[in-house]
Amino acid sequence: MVRPLSQLGRDWTFRRPGEDDHRRLSAIIDEWWGGLRMRQALPRLWLRHFSGTSWLMEDGDGRLTGFLIGFISPDDPGTACIHLAAADPNRRRQGVGRALYDRFARDMASRGVRRIEAITWPGNRVSVRFHAALGFQIEDGPGTRPIHGTPAFPDYDGDGED
Repeated sequence: MVRPLSQLGRDWTFRRPGEDDHRRLSAIIDEWWGGLRMRQALPRLWLRHFSGTSWLMEDGDGRLTGFLIGFISPDDPGTACIHLAAADPNRRRQGVGRALYDRFARDMASRGVRRIEAITWPGNRVSVRFHAALGFQIEDGPGTRPIHGTPAFPDYDGDGED
């Protein structure tokens, strides 16, 4: 269960991202992802066309503590997808990720979404455990194979991008 935000000792706020947040997010995303090159996964179009289904989380001083970029599937409106999420490494284990996912889930439920999918790299053990703790199940079936010990779809993000 997520602790109430008031118990985290900060004045956390949520807001929708906009195109004007692109530079700010681009400046931190690679660092927040442990040095992985993630900037290309967040082109401006996500903030232009999916702002209404995405969230930023800031502290009382307006500092970014986390963000989640998600959308409702146009082909399956009962399913929402989390494209990308990150928390400030200095704020991890403080409930930021859980609070963002909870906010997204409540938002999507209010729109009739019944299923949420999230994508994570199978080699990111912390992320795999985080999602499992939130109740996500690893998709294992036709087309998957073990990658770093986790069932995954080979080349999901393109050739050699598992």
